[in-house]
Formats: sequence, structure tokens, C-alpha cells
Amino acid sequence: MKQKIVIYLFIFTVLLVIFQYVNSKHLFEDANNRIANYKALAEKQKDSIVKLQHDLLDAKHFNLERNEDAISYFENDGHDIYDLIPHIKDELYELNEAKGQHPIVPYAASEGRKIVINTVKILNHKWIIADFTDGEYWGEILVAYFVNKNKTVDFELVESFLYPFD
Repeated sequence: MKQKIVIYLFIFTVLLVIFQYVNSKHLFEDANNRIANYKALAEKQKDSIVKLQHDLLDAKHFNLERNEDAISYFENDGHDIYDLIPHIKDELYELNEAKGQHPIVPYAASEGRKIVINTVKILNHKWIIADFTDGEYWGEILVAYFVNKNKTVDFELVESFLYPFD
């Protein structure tokens, strides 16, 4: 009787060890597959990040802060570029407060509305691109600007367009 119990315990132990081995093997393979998938995903994400960085550099190409010639132009006139950029934008945004027709935007606002400049991007030491809207119609303008010795800024409309309204 003792021999049968020992044999049954031995068989039970062998079956338990085999079950543990098979289960551990499946868990190990599953973990390796997930790690491989995560590595592939991480590599894909790295490629996406590199592409986005290149896109960002392309978008920043026409930007006063990255244009050494334009920065030198202002520094030769005695201006601090990092104080001047917000000043130029503020001067342009202040035109939104003008009574009646907007001083730069050549289009009239729809009834009961006012045209305002929303976004401004300073391209270089001479040009600004901006978008405008009255809440119903919108468009963009290309503006030439001139910084005077007393830090006042003069704006001159170069080109404008209004998006078609459907």
C-alpha cells in the first residue's frame, strides 16, 4: 500500500512539474512576443518623432527667430530681437482695437461684426503673415513692416485674400 501511495505521489509530482514547465514556457513565450511587439512599436514611434522633428524644422524655416540675417539687421539698428518680436506682434494686435474698418485688412466685416487679426507669424525682418476673421469670414494677409528708430512700427499691406464662403 505504501508503494502505491509513493508511486501515485511520484506520478502526481511529475504531472505537476510538467504542468508548471508547460505553463511557464507559454508565459515566457508570451512575454517575449509582447517585448518584441513593444520594441517594434518603440522603433516606429522613434521614426515618427524624427519625422515630426523634421516637419517642425521645416515649419520654423521662415521664422525671424531662426533667421540670422534678419536678426543681424535688427541688432545693427540697436534693437534687442527678443524684446522686439513681442512688441511688433502687440503693435499689430493693437490695430484690432481701431474703430470702424480694420486699418490693414481690406475687407469689410459682415453685419454687426468686427474683423480681428488672430494669429501672427513674423517671417523675417520685413514681412509678417497673419490670419483674420470676423467670426463668419476669414482670410490671410501678407504685411510689410518697418521698425522706426523710436521703436514704432509701420505696417503696409502687401497681399490679402479671403477664403470662399460656402
